[in-house]
Amino acid sequence: MSVGRVLSFPKGSSAAIDKTCNDYVWHKSLIGKEIFFVPRLKSNALYRVVNRRTALKTKGLIGDQTIEFSVSQTAKKCPVRLRRIGYRDAGTGKHYVFLSNNFTLSAKTIADIYKSRWQVALFFKWIKQNLKIKSFVGTGKNAVMTQLWIAMCVYLLLASLKL
Repeated sequence: MSVGRVLSFPKGSSAAIDKTCNDYVWHKSLIGKEIFFVPRLKSNALYRVVNRRTALKTKGLIGDQTIEFSVSQTAKKCPVRLRRIGYRDAGTGKHYVFLSNNFTLSAKTIADIYKSRWQVALFFKWIKQNLKIKSFVGTGKNAVMTQLWIAMCVYLLLASLKL
């Protein structure tokens, strides 16, 4: 189970959700709580395009559409119209498709919300590779944060000594 499902997000929040946590029942519950979400759309998702908007190709946008799921099982889990945004990353050339329930933000802003999630993932990857934390002495929020801060300070001290 994803940790995100047990968190309490304030009304109006935006959640950038990992593709592996793509759960249409959860998305429906977020919509009911007026929480915006941006996951990547599953590659095997079947949907019907209801509306198309102009996509700014100069900003890497490939498409901006309103969709609804066409398979009855998925449509029952999430019976609302969603926004499908196609995006090509200029740096890597990779194509991504995002899903959102936010129809007011620009398509580029929604793509940037998900792109910022990549930075968080890279930060945690860096922590795992460089701080070498094998286990935590305490598991409470304050204990974990304190141990991370200490590990980061030690890392920075050692890095400065190398220079």
